[in-house]
Amino acid sequence: MSRDILNKVASTIQKYAMLSGGEKILIGISGGPDSVCLASILHLLKDRFQVELHALYIDHSFRPQETPEEILLCQGICEQYGIPLRVKAVDVQTTINEGKLNKQEAARKLRYAAYEETALDLSANRIALGHTADDQAETFLMRLLRGTGTTGLGGIPPTRNMIIRPLIECGKQEIELYLKSHKVDFIVDSSNLNADYTRNSIRMKLIPLLESFNPDIIHTLCTTAEILRDEERYFELLVTKTLMKMISRKTDQRIELFATPFDAMDKVLIRRVLRRALNETKGLKGIGFTHIEDIIRLIKNGNPGDRIYLPKGIRAIKDYSTIVITSEPPMKMKTYTLKVPGKTILKEAGLVVTASEILKRERGHGLETDAARSPKTFMAVDADKIRFPLRARRREDGDFFFPSGFGKRKKLQDFFVDEKVPRDERDRIPLITSGNDIIWVVGYRGDNRFMVTQSTKTILHLETGKLRD
Repeated sequence: MSRDILNKVASTIQKYAMLSGGEKILIGISGGPDSVCLASILHLLKDRFQVELHALYIDHSFRPQETPEEILLCQGICEQYGIPLRVKAVDVQTTINEGKLNKQEAARKLRYAAYEETALDLSANRIALGHTADDQAETFLMRLLRGTGTTGLGGIPPTRNMIIRPLIECGKQEIELYLKSHKVDFIVDSSNLNADYTRNSIRMKLIPLLESFNPDIIHTLCTTAEILRDEERYFELLVTKTLMKMISRKTDQRIELFATPFDAMDKVLIRRVLRRALNETKGLKGIGFTHIEDIIRLIKNGNPGDRIYLPKGIRAIKDYSTIVITSEPPMKMKTYTLKVPGKTILKEAGLVVTASEILKRERGHGLETDAARSPKTFMAVDADKIRFPLRARRREDGDFFFPSGFGKRKKLQDFFVDEKVPRDERDRIPLITSGNDIIWVVGYRGDNRFMVTQSTKTILHLETGKLRD
């Protein structure tokens, strides 16, 4: 039995490339059967892998009546195996109060931080933890019951950064038999007997029930988790290759993805590409599954200019050639005095306004030519009806104008609503003004009061063009 489990652990180490030889390993030891078994087996395999062993006991302050006995046991075991032991206490309650985490989450966060700090202090290359096949099966079931995707169902990774789990393919029964045959003492954590915890309830109630259907259920669930991890690695590689070709621009708060590739992509891949893009953009992290589904609907069914508003000030915008996801505050126009004649750059709007020379109306000047030009980019103004200087500014409370073709006064807010102007774009739209009057809502409509008529004597041409990068 001893040789079987030793060979099994050695095989697991080699299978997942946990060690290459010569590493310094920090063992997480608690006095429980799994961590004690891990320390014992790594001691027996020490010469085979040419490793140096250290151990750390972490006091969570949960069970002060049991902790001294556990520390004493760990000291005895480590002394027997010649493994230097450190003891470190963590303040779980303060972390719970400050971070709004539950007891188990806070303990886990502090425990891993303690492992990493101690490993750094020791210059250890690996942190060995005593998770077993039973832990893997319990994790699989716990995540399945809560709801998760294939990433979650992949369970506990055998390796992650510095962390290795050499017992991940060993069952509890194998471990207990090993300890019994080697006469190695251990202590059962009393919290592991509390059925109020979900994991304990799964171990004590659900797994025995499943074993009545499949006596080898632990191995079956572990194999399923391994298959899902393998598939997850394949998908992650595919996502990496896909995303590399799709990123148009990226900052800490914004990512732009080319829209065309989405047309040929299955929803499964789109979901993963979006999740990766969001997780790797600092200001976009934390968007949940339902919000990713909302973005997918925008990509598939939205029109250019459509957008959705997500938590944390994040917006997803479908442009003509890109999908933009951003948490940047909406751009707001500053106030500019127009050069007449000349060009004025409106940086926030990404536009250049060109004001031509004031034209003396001469016989034959074509009003029809001006009228045929787009009111979005051009306006001919009756120069005798305006006051200089002209300014470009953003909207203000109480703004109104008389939209050409409408015939009466209209609140700018109502105009934007009717024109379906996205609310995060409204402060970016330039308003060309004469005094307090709006002459032109750039990109939309001119004011009827300032339009050129047959009686107009002098004309000012205003024209916009895109500001090039």
